[in-house]
Amino acid sequence: MPTIFFYGPELERDKKKELISSFTKKASELTGIDESAFVVYLRKSEHENVGVGGELLADMIKDQ
Repeated sequence: MPTIFFYGPELERDKKKELISSFTKKASELTGIDESAFVVYLRKSEHENVGVGGELLADMIKDQ
C-alpha cells in the first residue's frame, strides 16, 4: 500500500479532498499503481513546530 504524507497548514474540507485527489492521481500516473492502492495522510503542522533554514517558520512569517 503506497502511502503519501503531507505536512502543512490546516485546510478546509474541500481543499483537503482536492489535495488528496491530486496527490493520488499524479502518484498513480507516475508509478503505474492503481489509485485505489494509495493512502494519503494530511498532517497539520503549526508554524511554531516547523524550522526552515535553521529558523522557526513562525519567526520568519512574523518578520515579513
